[in-house]
Parts: sequence; C-alpha cells; structure tokens
Amino acid sequence: MAVPALDTSVFIVPGQYVKNGDDRLIVLNRIALSVVNERRGKHPTHVFSFQGKPTSRMLNGAWLRARKRAGLPGVRVHDLKHTFGRRLRAAGVSFEDRQDLLGHRSGRITTHYSAAELSRLIEAANTVCDRGEGRPELVMLRRLSVS
Repeated sequence: MAVPALDTSVFIVPGQYVKNGDDRLIVLNRIALSVVNERRGKHPTHVFSFQGKPTSRMLNGAWLRARKRAGLPGVRVHDLKHTFGRRLRAAGVSFEDRQDLLGHRSGRITTHYSAAELSRLIEAANTVCDRGEGRPELVMLRRLSVS
C-alpha cells in the first residue's frame, strides 16, 4: 500500500498467513524498498515471481542456491529476522518499535498507525542502513544435537 505523504510503501500481510493470526504491518527500510521497487511490474499481481508464477514460499531451490553462493549455507529465513532485531537494538531503536517492526504480539493494542507513528517506524527500520562497522553479525539459532 502506497503512503505518498512519506514517499514509501508498506505491506499488510493478512492474518491467515501470519502465525498469530493477526494482520501484520511490514515496514521496509530503504534498501529493502529498493529491492521491492526493482521487482514491481514484472508480474501482474505479485512482487516476487518465478517463471511467471507467484512465489509462494521462501524455502525453495533459489533460496538454497542463494545462501550457498553467499557462503552462508546454514542460514535460515528466520535467522534473518533475529539479525534484523539485533541490529535494531544495537542501533538504539526502542523496544516498542522493535516489537512492531518484528511483528511480535504485545500487551498494548495497536489498531491504527498514524502518519507520525508510521514515519517513526520507517525511520527506525532505516537506522540499520546507516550503521557501518561494529554492527552485529548474522545470528544462526539452532539446537545442537547431543550424541
């Protein structure tokens, strides 16, 4: 959904596709937004597609090949969310904004994002673009098998 006043877009993922069943607001930082904008218009209804069909899941051959080419064969999609959360925290983003950006349930009810609140979330998401050296590295979380 376009937000012209803020010169950006946000996405609402319907609750049927979200683990907790709630509609989910997705705020992209400027780097992620540039990737989405590069893909726009290549498919009539979806941003990401392959061979003319909408991409319906992340864990596929393309993801496996991309991780291998990047030298990160053990990285899971969920590891990226944890890394984003750690980078937000390292950038000094407030707990509440991290909670909203990561889509975690909270004790407070947020039913509507005003322009000011949304602009703060966009600014917070963009803080990870502005950080250089010393940022937390990608974190992979997994259980260790015990023999």
